[in-house]
This record gives sequence, structure tokens and C-alpha cells, in this order.
Amino acid sequence: MNKFLDPKDMATPSGYSHVAISTGGRIIHISGQVSYDSEGVIVGVGDLKKQTEQVYENIGRALSAAGAEFSDVVRCLILIKQMTPEKVKTVRDVRRNYLTDAPPTSTLISVDTLIKPELLIEVEAVAICADDE
Repeated sequence: MNKFLDPKDMATPSGYSHVAISTGGRIIHISGQVSYDSEGVIVGVGDLKKQTEQVYENIGRALSAAGAEFSDVVRCLILIKQMTPEKVKTVRDVRRNYLTDAPPTSTLISVDTLIKPELLIEVEAVAICADDE
């Protein structure tokens, strides 16, 4: 249902796919997730790795609630506070633990701040999975 492509006449992507082709199924949009735990407390203040892990745990819970899983994710938008190459590596390393199939199409944006100054990352996702019928 979801096919990922990296055309040979485009630059080789690192940690993402250039194209996602989806046919049929349900489209699931997941709002930008930050590192809040179930009580709304920020996990990993000052620690990008811990915050990123919490973000992907939250995305996993949202996917599960919608009857989907990480392999259904076709698109991510990642916002990193004051991005550096080291921060990108940290995020990609954590992300690989969750998005173990073909990496989804992605956009990575550096921002000055998020909704709270302690937050270092926000990720939104789109998944397409089989209809329940």
C-alpha cells in the first residue's frame, strides 16, 4: 500500500525518502508531538535524546490509538530548536529505533523556540494504513 522511492537522478537521501506513494487506506494525521508524558510533564529537560524518545513514544501511542503502527508512517515534519549537525544526528539515531522500515518522507526545520522554552523537538506525522473494513 505504501511504496517509498529515491529516484536515481536525485541526491541520495540520508534518513528519509524522497517520495512516498500510497494507494487506498485510511489517512491518519498526528499533531506535533513534544516530550510531554501522560501527565503533561516535560520529559528530558535539557536532553534532546530523551525528549526525542518521548516524542516517538507519544507518536507510537497515537498511531496505536488509530489502529496504525510506525510502518504506516509516510511523512514527518521535524522541528528542532536551534539545530546543529550533532542534534540532527541525535534525532536520526533515535528515530531509527522507531521507523525501522523504509524511512518516511521528511522535512527538518530549525526553529528558535517551541511552545515552551524547555522543549527541544516537535514532530508531526502522517500515516496511511489499510481500511478497517
